[in-house]
Amino acid sequence: MSQSPLPESWNHHLGEEFDSAYMRDLRGFLAAEKAAHKIIYPHSSNWFRAFELTPLDEVRVVILGQDPYHGPNQAHGLCFSVRPGVPTPPSLQNIYKELAVDVGTTPVGHGFLEQWARQGVMLLNSVLTVEQGNAGSHRNRGWETFTDRAIQVINEQCEGVVFLLWGSYAQKKANFVDRQKHLVLHAPHPSPLSAHRGFFGQRHFSQANAFLASRERGEIDWQLPASVA
Repeated sequence: MSQSPLPESWNHHLGEEFDSAYMRDLRGFLAAEKAAHKIIYPHSSNWFRAFELTPLDEVRVVILGQDPYHGPNQAHGLCFSVRPGVPTPPSLQNIYKELAVDVGTTPVGHGFLEQWARQGVMLLNSVLTVEQGNAGSHRNRGWETFTDRAIQVINEQCEGVVFLLWGSYAQKKANFVDRQKHLVLHAPHPSPLSAHRGFFGQRHFSQANAFLASRERGEIDWQLPASVA
């Protein structure tokens, strides 16, 4: 991790975080994990991928996840998204099902969501790293403080953002968002354990587009390409 690996739009508001005590502790922890030959996902070049693909001034939708996927070749810095060629995880399959019913998209055979990120959908995990095969292993090491601050910056600096908060963890993390400025939508998590408790049928995607259109911010094209390289 360099002094600040963030693109300029984010660095202006978050760059000083990299000089903080919690971030120094986090860097030390990650260095020790690497020194112990533990495999960390995603690769360090993708830790801040969500920030690289979605500049602050282009954020239109925020979707919050918890941890990166901890299996080989899955995580690449965007919540719910996996690399091309990797099977689509169950939660994302359920997101695709809801999209098809809500806005008429055709489900695709991959789980690569970069096209959403490039349209202003901030796909932000609360924790940005994880040890291979050890879910939640990097929680409470400092990442949450950093991503809390990122949400605060979006709340303060942006106008008319849609926050899609699925599950209690995401809802707690963004409970301070100003609902006079932004649209905040809650639902159960799309995982197979909870999707049938109310994730299906919420129509968050059409609601998001209606809100964005009302603010003259343009709609998200939720249809992903049929194939990716």
